[in-house]
Amino acid sequence: MLSKVKSFALLGVNGYMVSVETDISNGLPGTDIVGLADTAVKEARERVKSAVKNSGFEFPASKIVINLAPANTRKDGASLDLPIAIGILTAMGRITQDRVDEYIFIGELSLDGTLRWVPGILPMVLEAYELGYRDFIIPYENAPEAAVVTGINVWPFKNLREIYEFLSGKLICERYLNNKSKDSDTYYDVDFNEVRGQELAKRGLEIAAAGSHNLMMIGSPGTGKTMLARRLPTILPDLTFEESIEVTRIYSAAGLLKGQSLVKARPFRAPHHTVSATSLIGGGSYPKPGEVSLAHHGVLFLDEMPEFKRDALEALRQPMEDGIVTISRVNATISYPANFLLLGSANPTPCGYYPGDPYHMCRCTPLEIKRYQNKISGPIRDRIDIYVDVDSVEFDNLSSNGQVESSREIKTRVDKARAVQLERYKGLNIFNNSQLKTSMLSIYCKLDNNCKKLMKDAYESFHLSARSYNRILKVARTIADLDGSDDIKDIHILEALGFREARPVSIY
Repeated sequence: MLSKVKSFALLGVNGYMVSVETDISNGLPGTDIVGLADTAVKEARERVKSAVKNSGFEFPASKIVINLAPANTRKDGASLDLPIAIGILTAMGRITQDRVDEYIFIGELSLDGTLRWVPGILPMVLEAYELGYRDFIIPYENAPEAAVVTGINVWPFKNLREIYEFLSGKLICERYLNNKSKDSDTYYDVDFNEVRGQELAKRGLEIAAAGSHNLMMIGSPGTGKTMLARRLPTILPDLTFEESIEVTRIYSAAGLLKGQSLVKARPFRAPHHTVSATSLIGGGSYPKPGEVSLAHHGVLFLDEMPEFKRDALEALRQPMEDGIVTISRVNATISYPANFLLLGSANPTPCGYYPGDPYHMCRCTPLEIKRYQNKISGPIRDRIDIYVDVDSVEFDNLSSNGQVESSREIKTRVDKARAVQLERYKGLNIFNNSQLKTSMLSIYCKLDNNCKKLMKDAYESFHLSARSYNRILKVARTIADLDGSDDIKDIHILEALGFREARPVSIY
């Protein structure tokens, strides 16, 4: 007897439909799985056999052939365990085909028939929804994640026996309702009011947050670079529901969403400097999202940036420019979203201190300093919009009991500037100033004669590249938005130029 069960599998951060066809016929007992199944899927024959037997059914002593269509797409993971088991029970006549046709089945099975959580439920459900499917039978632990999608019916179960009884009409089950509010506030346990002094660095971070500009902090050890970095998410605009879905989709595919529902806080990823290029960008034998994709719509913080491997840093070029990562494999080309704000930190020299520091003697040779500075290549430096020097805090600032501006106050200004940008670029698929295309600069970053002369002098004096010139204009546009100005003025240009280069380090 032949049965067909609809399911979905994961490719990158997208789902695709898999039809599980099961045929039970006379012949030597055994189970064959065909259709480009990987090792985990092929091992399903043993898991499913034990799960079926331990759920109170007699496993057929017949020849069983299971085809996973389409046959030209590789399937991996254990999410097809459940549809394979349902296919066998249907082919045995224990469940009617008409009843099975009503649902999408996704889930991994334990040997005792218990349903286990699987990664990537949200991308699969979203794709199924686009294709018109509305009813899903999935593991109970995946229910909060799947229920994020409105307009569907989620039927969560804990084991295979429950599903059989439900499909047979012996068990009444309530569909899962997601009662968590989509509008609840995001809570952070850090705040900018904990940072004394560092007004220049705070200003740079405010501009970066308002326009989603990449930023680099340079300073000696202990000056507060990491402390400042970890407070950047507290002043970023709240995720919209659409952005939350995008981020949740990525985290679901990466298997980082177990037991959770919608991701509501902007991601903050801080990989260690020993991270490989593959871990940073994504990929592998079975491609997974990397740190740049996990930082989508959030912050990628590279602490001690010169200590990262050169190939890992160079791999950032394309995602920093395009906001997407493309990974090519023999069987498929996979794209991951990677629209992140890069936040880097570095010491001025290998020893950490500036030459001439009156309190800490720099013992580095000129050659060592030059090598250290060259660890971050020119193309990467050119893609960073804002440079901030983070100096030691004066004792009076550190010991002061005066009121310090909170994250909420800074965020209010950032939100206002972002609202201006959203209104300005409505209908252009652009959401902040950093996303402006070169062809749009003449429209949205117009300069009067004084500003043009100022930019010309800076371009010639500092030997700026065309990319640097464009990025200065974008930063100036953001500063003008924070200032509530429709036009870019010379004071905005001057401030943007002041953030373009960090304090020079003499190596002689």
